[in-house]
Amino acid sequence: MKLIVGLGNPGAKYARNRHNIGFMAVDRIAEDHGFGPWKSKFQAEIAEGRLGPEKILLLKPMTFMNRSGQSVGEAMRFYKLDSTDVIVLHDELDLAPGKVRVKAGGGHAGHNGLRSIHDHIGAAYDRVRLGIGHPGRKEMVSPYVLSDFAKADADWLDDVLRGVSDGATHLAAGDGGKFMNAVALRTAPPRSSTTRKAEDAPAAGPSAAESPAAEPEAGEDTRSAMQKLLDKFR
Repeated sequence: MKLIVGLGNPGAKYARNRHNIGFMAVDRIAEDHGFGPWKSKFQAEIAEGRLGPEKILLLKPMTFMNRSGQSVGEAMRFYKLDSTDVIVLHDELDLAPGKVRVKAGGGHAGHNGLRSIHDHIGAAYDRVRLGIGHPGRKEMVSPYVLSDFAKADADWLDDVLRGVSDGATHLAAGDGGKFMNAVALRTAPPRSSTTRKAEDAPAAGPSAAESPAAEPEAGEDTRSAMQKLLDKFR
């Protein structure tokens, strides 16, 4: 069994915040993969289902971001899971909007949700870092992450969420490479290999068949050698 955790803050006030992209991602997984209804347990909202052969518990802590570890720890102990069975999806300031990265273990980089999880279960869990970009100055971080995504973000955000959902089965199986490929197919699809459109092709001159015959210059003798010879005996 795997525990997939999306980080965010509870309540309609925060629902579209950048800080809640983790909640958005697990919501999309639950919807696309036919998980059961969300229920309240472990100070969280949970939904049960399967990704491939793997039984999965999706979890959204309702403790607010800076106490996320309480909820994750409760669920992990109840199901007798190891921290390596936990995958956390969270917002990442140090990645550009629309970028996604998978990481195994490591520090919390000042993220309050990850810091709390570290305190409760240690650092040996996997993370999916969902880029939201950085506002530029440290004092702007809090209002930035607690603000809603802009309308201009709608397209790339939808691509990221769909990509994470597409690759969720690979994520649960521990295949980070295939997961990232699934995300990339949504966020950076390969270009078509078809030939360029006619309007993009360089202009071509008329073909030999279409070219007008060259006009002889004034005074130019255009007779053939045979004609010249015959004309001498006239």
